[in-house]
Amino acid sequence: MDYVRLGSTGMKVSRICLGCMGFGDATRWVHKWVLDEENSRPIIQYALELGINFFDTANIYSIGRSEEILGRALKDFAKRDDVIIATKLHGKMREDPNGSGLSRKAILSEIDHSLRRLGTDYVDLYQIHRWDYETPIEETLEALNDLVRAGKVRYIGASAMWAWQFQKALYTSDQHGWTRFVSMQDHLNLIYREEEREMLPLCREEKIGVIPYSPLASGRLTRDSATESTLRSETDQIAKSKYDKTAQTDQHIIDRVAELADQHGVPRAHIALAWLLHKQPVAAPIVGATKLSHLDTAIGALALKLTADEVAYLEEPYIPHTIVGHQ
Repeated sequence: MDYVRLGSTGMKVSRICLGCMGFGDATRWVHKWVLDEENSRPIIQYALELGINFFDTANIYSIGRSEEILGRALKDFAKRDDVIIATKLHGKMREDPNGSGLSRKAILSEIDHSLRRLGTDYVDLYQIHRWDYETPIEETLEALNDLVRAGKVRYIGASAMWAWQFQKALYTSDQHGWTRFVSMQDHLNLIYREEEREMLPLCREEKIGVIPYSPLASGRLTRDSATESTLRSETDQIAKSKYDKTAQTDQHIIDRVAELADQHGVPRAHIALAWLLHKQPVAAPIVGATKLSHLDTAIGALALKLTADEVAYLEEPYIPHTIVGHQ
């Protein structure tokens, strides 16, 4: 396993982050393909054995169930100081006027709920899952700063927003001397590259670590969709909304991924992840795994280095996409 510093921090994270959205309870929220606790624990344990120390979840995943499963597994299989736990807040957690968003009230409440579910005294990386248009960013940033000062959070990060919003947040933190965001969890893969226009240059300039979600486009970069399907590909309406409208044009890129995978004698996922890992300042793609083999495949991508010509060949068919993931 390779490890890198997350942005400008001194904290080192594995080059592959295990995304934990797939661990939870299919009866509690929209995704019907998630694994229950019994089937999730072996994957978390195997990730640790492979050297993965970075785990990303969110309070909204299965309405807290993902955090519970991850927390119990890490307590049983690892030492707390040896792992990096990242979670997020913003989504609606309960039927209450203050049950979502990034107000001071919501933040101070949700961190305590997440810590309880995770079974830990602190979170290594606490991230705002989306931008809150109803709460002043100053209120959000001051509350997050207070969590760091209280020792409940080590670092703070952001996810899925416009570059101008992220720059505004960084500027506001600098103005007030508050804790700065150190990471950006954005939507980035070979068939969705809109973040390359403004967000990645901003993160390079500000020394922000990028931890992309959906690095394999919910499996679309890993298989022949015409002949291979999964429960997720058939039922994940969120993924369908992201990729189905551009499926015809994206297929040209997917075909090139398959072609290079055949030339290298590796799974398609190796090509897609190797491309992402060469992007600066990507620290660790967030890879979801519902099988042990998914972890082996992800780790294997670390050994593959694409040439400049291969990168150009993969990128050449791309056409601009409508922004998805945040609006």
